[in-house]
Amino acid sequence: MSLVSDPVVTLRITSTISPFETEKRFMRSITIAEFKGKLEIIVGSPASCMNLALFSTDDKFLQKMDDNDALLGSYHVDNYCKIHVTDTSGQQVDEYNDVSKVQKVEISDDAYEKRTDSARSFMKTRKLGHFNEEDMAKKKAELAAQTEEQKAAADAISVGSRCKVQVVGQPSKLGTVMYVGTTLFKPGYWVGVKYDEPLGKNNGTVDGKQYFECENKYGAFVKPLNVTVGDFPEEDYGLDEM
Repeated sequence: MSLVSDPVVTLRITSTISPFETEKRFMRSITIAEFKGKLEIIVGSPASCMNLALFSTDDKFLQKMDDNDALLGSYHVDNYCKIHVTDTSGQQVDEYNDVSKVQKVEISDDAYEKRTDSARSFMKTRKLGHFNEEDMAKKKAELAAQTEEQKAAADAISVGSRCKVQVVGQPSKLGTVMYVGTTLFKPGYWVGVKYDEPLGKNNGTVDGKQYFECENKYGAFVKPLNVTVGDFPEEDYGLDEM
């Protein structure tokens, strides 16, 4: 009775120039020289600069794999054994992952402006993005109109007023206006509201800046156009009823 082993073996690959472990399948019939060639694209080390060591599935050293003419299957390689590659070329761990060591080409803005094969030249020629003066002027006018509309809405809202907040896609919420004006977290005009229920996102403080004070999850900031001021008494949820 003869035992025929699987012609393919799954191995764990590690190396001295990478902190990562890779799991790959290899034919047992390839030579160690061919095996090193396949390892080149995995670990990034030249085949001629590799020393291989075989470890068991529980990472115990078994033997060196230094015969380039021997078949991979001639060694005691079982599934999930580890092959450790020692690089002798002088490379260091993560040498090619550190972009700070990559030489960069720098060019002055004036020189870049004169180039005809740059992204900037392409956009200018086709009047794309901010090089489309007509489109940019239109967007600027729209933004100014929106800002003025928000400011007018904010001017009509007073701190202490009862309000209803209506945001598209969300249920209406009742609360009290606690803040009206500009903020540091986003441009434009904002209304700080303390909701009657814990339906908010904060306690009146955003990015370390306190605009008003309330319990956590009761505070929120919304755009003025989403706020309606009026006689909105707090709802009675019947908590005192028997």
